[in-house]
Amino acid sequence: MAHSDHLSEDAALTISAALRRMGLLGPGEEARFTALTGGVSSDIHLVETPSRRFCIKRALARLKVAAVWEAPTNRNAAEAAWIRQVGQWLPDGVPTLLGQDEQLGLFAMAFLPPELNPVWKVDLLAQRVDATFAGRVGADLGLIHAASARQAGLAARFANDATFQPIRIEPYLIATARAHPDLAGKIEAVATRTLANKKALIHGDVSPKNILCGQKGPVFLDAECACFGDPAFDLAFCLNHLLLKGARRGVPRAAYRGAFEALVSAYFDRIDWEDRADLEARTAALLPVLFLARVDGKSPVEYLAHADEREAVRRFARPLIADPQQDLIAIANAWIRQ
Repeated sequence: MAHSDHLSEDAALTISAALRRMGLLGPGEEARFTALTGGVSSDIHLVETPSRRFCIKRALARLKVAAVWEAPTNRNAAEAAWIRQVGQWLPDGVPTLLGQDEQLGLFAMAFLPPELNPVWKVDLLAQRVDATFAGRVGADLGLIHAASARQAGLAARFANDATFQPIRIEPYLIATARAHPDLAGKIEAVATRTLANKKALIHGDVSPKNILCGQKGPVFLDAECACFGDPAFDLAFCLNHLLLKGARRGVPRAAYRGAFEALVSAYFDRIDWEDRADLEARTAALLPVLFLARVDGKSPVEYLAHADEREAVRRFARPLIADPQQDLIAIANAWIRQ
């Protein structure tokens, strides 16, 4: 018997059988499944058995957003592979993987209690901005990129453009180009360059909603878009959110700018696989495109609810797309002055 507040009985029974095959559910044991909130691309459940608690994650073929947004479900296997790989370099920076069923497109991982592992996004939205923690995020992200850039074989193991293109490039960059046809050529050039650069193992969704403030430092979640690609995408994707949090009415931007600088500085301290200027230029070109994408792409942020907030993003991003800059701190400073 399986109990669920969300899964159908058949799905709960199927998953329970998979958990028994993984050794996570004993003979005759019952499991209770409780849906957890969070992302739009997967179903995540807390599983409670008589002896333990853990999470399972299943990728969805169609994402839970207003626009039609579909993606391959084999990204679940790519995420599990990313967790295994990054766990070798940062064992405290990823959840422990407990088991996997590739046929069902799910894996099981340790449950990290939210009272001990708050979501970084929640703190940032509440204006609890810790520049030291932002620096830890930058340092750990740089470590992942540096370690992977030096490791042979990862490019072939994480050749996942068939997922990265429809779940990141199309909904964020190409959809934004359609919304701003006068900038389409510039945005499409950024997209082409991003896909062409194969330098390191990237997470693909380094957003504060996917980073826990763990007891030993940042914990990275939701690497469904993992691929061997351009590290500038990860860096720009994360920095973008530190700008966006300051786009809300009445929110001072200076604290977010401090976190932005701390993350940039710590990240570039790790750079040893390519020239910093080249990487920074690519990041600086991506950043305003992603900034604009979060109001006019397929996945707008939910917390910019007012038209004037979204218009401020457009006013700032569009000139930077038309005339790309190369200095990330200069972009953050310009945002404060706007």
